[in-house]
Amino acid sequence: MPQQPLTPPEAPRPRPLLITSAGRSIPSLPPGRREDDLELRRIESVREIETVSPDRPMVIILDRALLSGVTEDAIAELAKRAALVGLADQGETTLDESHAQDYLIGLIPADARPQVVLATLRGAFNHAVSIVAERRARLEEEERRRELGELTRVGVALSTERELPVLLEMILSQARRITSCDAGSLYLTERDEIGVAKSLRFRFAQNYTLPNLALRESTVEIDHSSLAGYAASTSEPLVIADVYQLPHNVPYQQNRSFDERFNYRTKSMLVIPMITHKDEVIGVLQLINRKRRPDVRLTSPEITEEEVIPFDARSVELVSALASQAAVGIENSRLYEDIEQLFEGFVRAAVGAIEARDPTTKGHSERVAQLTVGLAEAVDRGGEGPYRNLRFSREELRELRYAGLLHDFGKVGVREQVLVKQKKLYPADLELIRHRFAYLMQAADLEFERERAEYLLAHGTKGFAEACSRMNAERMEKRRQLHHFVDTVTKANEPTVLAEGSFEDLSALSHQLYVDFDGIQRQLLGDDELKFLMIRRGNLDDRERREIESHVTHTYKFLEQIPWTRELKNIPKIAFGHHEKLNGRGYPRALTADDIPVQTRMMTISDIYDALTASDRPYKRAVPTERALDILHAEAKEGMLDEALLKTFVEAKVFDAANKDKE
Repeated sequence: MPQQPLTPPEAPRPRPLLITSAGRSIPSLPPGRREDDLELRRIESVREIETVSPDRPMVIILDRALLSGVTEDAIAELAKRAALVGLADQGETTLDESHAQDYLIGLIPADARPQVVLATLRGAFNHAVSIVAERRARLEEEERRRELGELTRVGVALSTERELPVLLEMILSQARRITSCDAGSLYLTERDEIGVAKSLRFRFAQNYTLPNLALRESTVEIDHSSLAGYAASTSEPLVIADVYQLPHNVPYQQNRSFDERFNYRTKSMLVIPMITHKDEVIGVLQLINRKRRPDVRLTSPEITEEEVIPFDARSVELVSALASQAAVGIENSRLYEDIEQLFEGFVRAAVGAIEARDPTTKGHSERVAQLTVGLAEAVDRGGEGPYRNLRFSREELRELRYAGLLHDFGKVGVREQVLVKQKKLYPADLELIRHRFAYLMQAADLEFERERAEYLLAHGTKGFAEACSRMNAERMEKRRQLHHFVDTVTKANEPTVLAEGSFEDLSALSHQLYVDFDGIQRQLLGDDELKFLMIRRGNLDDRERREIESHVTHTYKFLEQIPWTRELKNIPKIAFGHHEKLNGRGYPRALTADDIPVQTRMMTISDIYDALTASDRPYKRAVPTERALDILHAEAKEGMLDEALLKTFVEAKVFDAANKDKE
């Protein structure tokens, strides 16, 4: 594979350094084969050594003058950086009384022969080289440990992040950071209908020198014509020292349009394919302009030439490891997106099933979810009272949304005639009463005709006009009473949002009798009919209401069977309590405040608000926003609803978005 060399030429190693006292003369110095083999430096204090690079092999000849005033701890630290050789004074052969004695690797007597001096110093330099080598090995080990720790932390972060845009930014940021790159870009593969990779889509870019770039997404072919396409097609990295000096025999070329447009100089590049555990290329990571100093901006060709260096083998190794982790992270993110889309489709289908059974409530689940999440976001911005410091994560808001969408799913387990009941009476029952009315109207007319005929037979035409007038008046009174009967039933049959009506007219009607077709005397209104018509609130009797209320339990049992992820595990619990009240007067479990989660309390407010303000339905009238809020405040004062949450709901005007959706 045609590539540039992985590593630049090695920098020259620093010359060894021999340090001795400025006031002493030692024969046979310097001890190198050539004058430039080492550097000789004379000092007056060991403090001067602090400026010497620890990467230079260093031998220090210590005499009593240099040791004067130097502590043992300082000598011990010095021995970690250099080979220490003692130099005795004239007439002495030892430095026994000095605290440096234990740190010396050799001693030069004052009258030592040149051969002894050279042998001692050469041994010392060998030791100095080993000190530098040990330090370099230790630093390299620490660097490898740091890099491993960094990759581990990055890997954990990549494996837990599920939002693809955030993940892509994290991948590129970490790759640039560990290689000190000025810029970079990231491509993801696009596949056809059968899953074959067909192109690379440019998805994300960063540039330290040009931080405010707004780049559009584009695609490149997976072939050998571009750098990214080549890396994707071969599954091998490209390491290029200078993209402006590519060999003529390579098939790929660098597109210079970006550089020309923004006056930027792209030089060194590392292009790494991101490969999954299935050996599939999922994307390409492209790093640009590795720098000596990370905080330098490449604002001119001169600065670029000075600061930009090639990518070395270690950079390739590190980025390759990160790219492998990134591939897993991207694959997981895409899989998670697919699962989310699948689950979103399931939720939508479930909501559709609810609305198909009761079309008049269409949009209710969506609005309750919208209102509940809106209230949670308002609380997150700054709630009231005990919720002032309450915060919701992105996952918790998603959990709350799904709970809102599915809170009424249990209605699929309620009998349809009860679920879609629009008035207090079922249509068949009302029709029966209307037939009874028509029969009695017809009976009144027949009674009038019968009485007229009987009068003529008994009395002839004498006084017939006056008798007919009287009989007609009686007939009209019966018709008026029957119309009043129908009007009373029709009015009483309308559901009410609040408890309304005294039902005196209905009670009076219940005592009236009539004779049916079979000549049997019956009540004008039967007991069951009267029971339904005298429902003071809503349109359901106790048995029907219990059946409707059972939808909450059906919802919980259904949701509990779903193997939720850890982030969504509270959905059944949140949805289960949306008809509970803080004072224990809710259903189905009559929970009190301590047992009702804050998410459920928010959903209860949202559910009641939408039920009140939803557009006119056959069984109820829409309530204006102001009236709905009054009703909510009244329930909060009675201890049913959470006053602090309701205050946030009102002050943040959470309901505005839902109101617009109803328009």
